[in-house]
Amino acid sequence: MDNNFKEYHEAAEILKALAHPVRLCIVKGLLKKGSCNVSFMQECLDLPQSTVSQHLQKLRSSGIVETERNGLEVNYTVRDEKVKSLVRMFFGEES
Repeated sequence: MDNNFKEYHEAAEILKALAHPVRLCIVKGLLKKGSCNVSFMQECLDLPQSTVSQHLQKLRSSGIVETERNGLEVNYTVRDEKVKSLVRMFFGEES
C-alpha cells in the first residue's frame, strides 16, 4: 500500500466535485462542445443562471474548468486532462 495521502486527497476532491449530476452534465457538455458560456448552459440545463454559476464555481475551484474572457462574455472549458479521460471513459466515449 502507498501512503501518499496528498495524492489521494487531490483525487478525492476532484471526484467530489464531479459527484453531482449537474456538474457531471456540465463537464460532459463542455467536452462535447469545447467551450461555452453560462447562458448557453442555462438554456441547455433548464436551470436558473445562479444555480449554473454555483456549480461552475465549484468546478473552477477544483481546477476542473477554466475561463476565458471575450469582452463581456466568459467561456468555460475543461482544463484537467485526467477529468477529460475519466468522463469519457465513464460514458464510454472515445478520447
